[in-house]
This record gives sequence, C-alpha cells and structure tokens, in this order.
Amino acid sequence: MNILALDTAGKTAAVAVLQDGALRYASFCDTGLTHSETLLPLIDTALHSCGLTLDQIDLYGVTAGPGSFTGLRIGLAMVKGLALPRNTPCAGVSTLEALAWGRVMEGTVIGALDARRGQVYWAAFDGATHARLTPDTAAPVEAMENFLKSCKKPVLFVGDGAALCYNKFGEIPGVLPCPQPLRGLRGAGVALAAQLCWEEGRCTSAAELLPDYHRLSQAERERAAREAQQRGDS
Repeated sequence: MNILALDTAGKTAAVAVLQDGALRYASFCDTGLTHSETLLPLIDTALHSCGLTLDQIDLYGVTAGPGSFTGLRIGLAMVKGLALPRNTPCAGVSTLEALAWGRVMEGTVIGALDARRGQVYWAAFDGATHARLTPDTAAPVEAMENFLKSCKKPVLFVGDGAALCYNKFGEIPGVLPCPQPLRGLRGAGVALAAQLCWEEGRCTSAAELLPDYHRLSQAERERAAREAQQRGDS
C-alpha cells in the first residue's frame, strides 16, 4: 500500500510517503513561505523520489485539525483535488495524534498546539502504543494539571504549544524536556495515523473529508459577541 501524507496544520508543511509500512520519503519545510507556495513542489519531489505517480497512491492522509484554519483548508483542499478524480480513499487525522506518532517511549506523550488567547489544543497518548488517553481539547494550559498529576510518567510535550506547557509544568517530577527541533509535526506521523485509520476502517471518500477546527474562528466569535450584545440591547 502506498500512502501519501500531508501536514499543513501549522506554519510548517510536511509530506511523507509510506510504502507497505516502510517510510520511503519524508520532508519538512519551515522557510516562512506559505503552504500554497511549498506544498505542490514538496508533493512533486516526494512522488518523483519514490518513483510513484498519483495513480499509484492507495490512500491520502492529511491533518484535519486542530490547527491553523487557513492551513488546514489548504491541505484538505489539496487532498480533495488529488483524490477525487481517482476515487482514492482519504484519512483525515488528528494533528495531535500525528504529533504523538512521532515519538515512541514509555510513559505519556502530549501533543500541544498554541491556540492563542492563553489556550492550547492538547491530547494525551500512551507513548509506547499511541493509544489515545484523552480527547482533543482546546483549553487554558492550566486545565491539564490534574491529568499530569495522575498520568503515567515520564511525560513528553510535543508540538508548537510545547513551550507553553513546559513553562507551566516543566518543574513537575517526571516531565522530560524535549529539544525544540524534535517537537514539530512530521509527515511520517500523519502517514502512520492514516495507516491506522485504514486498518480500523475509518477512511472516507474525498468528498466526505472535512476539517475539525475544535472551536469557532475569530470572525465567528466576534459575530456571536455582536449578536449577543444586540439581543441584550433589544
């Protein structure tokens, strides 16, 4: 099985190819360019390097959320455009789960993304099996304190929200430091999470592929606030 995996959930972009369970290609781009500039060249290089064509891709994996709303839409739109003409199945995977797949260890891996406004998107996974321990959640950093007290140690934070978590919980016994270059999402994690979706029968058609934002956009929040204020004034 040939899996082409894409990640555009944050400021970085990543592409990976998984062939019959073996990682054949992985690239990661953090140059400050937009995903619309980098994604197609990354995909083209990956396919060329592996000697594959789009007709030979059996499954597309893509981060469906949480993450940057614009970034997620770019990745999902790209996968839809590639998969629809060939009816290739797709796997929209949790960005936090894909982060966790990038680490193998005893203890607990917590994927964390900076959600702004003092919040993080976070979820915890068993470090050895990658079994999910908590749902994807958007909450203040402090909200995970009770979980950290009782979860299996050691604990490792990964993702662009890891710094916020280490600033708050880095002194807790059992919380291990993770070097910044190893915190980022890699396409391989998306590919492995997509493979699990395939094995568990959770893949979808390209038409059914949808983002999972986990909270309202800023525009939607502002509109809701205006509507609430108007109701209060009437």
